[in-house]
Amino acid sequence: MDKIKVVHDVVGQTLTVWFDDPKKEHICEETTEEVVLMKDTAGRVIGFELLHYRPVESTTGLTVETIVQTRP
Repeated sequence: MDKIKVVHDVVGQTLTVWFDDPKKEHICEETTEEVVLMKDTAGRVIGFELLHYRPVESTTGLTVETIVQTRP
């Protein structure tokens, strides 16, 4: 199973999610929704960053729900 890396920067107010190795990042593209897409050399999205992210509640962690779907 592939790993996903999630980084919440409280000071910078960002939430970054990586689907692949961050070292493969080649270019970043900001969308109009204040989301930055990180892409590899082939143009595939390998991660994204939400700008101005603040959790709704003040907590000491980030809850992540994992849903695994299998194909027939």
